[in-house]
Amino acid sequence: MSADNITHIQPPPASSKIAFQRPEMSLILNVYGRLVMAGEAKDYAIGMHRDQAVFAIFRRHADSPTWRIVKTPALARAQGAYAIIGSQGQTLKRGKELSSTLSVFDTRRFAIIS
Repeated sequence: MSADNITHIQPPPASSKIAFQRPEMSLILNVYGRLVMAGEAKDYAIGMHRDQAVFAIFRRHADSPTWRIVKTPALARAQGAYAIIGSQGQTLKRGKELSSTLSVFDTRRFAIIS
C-alpha cells in the first residue's frame, strides 16, 4: 500500500467537542424512556468530549452505567460512529446509523410495571 492511499484521521480542533444532535437525542431519549417505563433505568448522564459524545444510562443512581451510547465520528468510515457499550465494557453493537445501532434495545423485553 503506498503512502498516497493512507487516510489520516484528523482530530477535531482542541476547542470543539463532539455532541449528539437533536434527531440523535430524540432517538436516544425514546429508548431511555422505554427503559424507565420498564424499571430498568433510573438516571442518565451526557458527556461531550473532544473525540466522542457519551450518553450513559444508569440502573441505580450511584452505580456505574449499565449502558453507554457512544458517538465517535472518527470511526464513522471504519467501524461506524455509534456503539452501545455494556456495563462490563463489552461492545454490544456498533453501527454507522444510530437507529439500527439502538435496535439492540429492541431485543430486550420491556414490561410496563403497574
